[in-house]
Amino acid sequence: MALILIVDDSPTEVHVIRKALERHGFSTASAGDGAEGVRMAKEMKPDLIFMDIVMPGVNGYQATRTLANDPETRLIPVIMVTSKSQESDRVWGMRQGAVDYLVKPVSTAQLVEKAQLALAG
Repeated sequence: MALILIVDDSPTEVHVIRKALERHGFSTASAGDGAEGVRMAKEMKPDLIFMDIVMPGVNGYQATRTLANDPETRLIPVIMVTSKSQESDRVWGMRQGAVDYLVKPVSTAQLVEKAQLALAG
């Protein structure tokens, strides 16, 4: 069973994403900000990370860049899941190392499809 780390400072968003993924057979863990997300990624080595951008402290761009530049975590795919909907935000997220970019609100079907694609490699 694939482990997906959800990094988001909104307990509501974490709950919605977690329920959608767990209903489709994924195992999940969550972190409340970018720094915790990076630490948990190093400890747990999840199969995939869903990363919010706007968070206190270390934001999603910084956390994704840190993960992408670390030999321990660079192979873990990161999908940005954010309310930032500008094309420049998407481009910047991808430049930081994200493999995909979703704009909230995200449907269960989108989450599951993107997770399956990212995990398929």
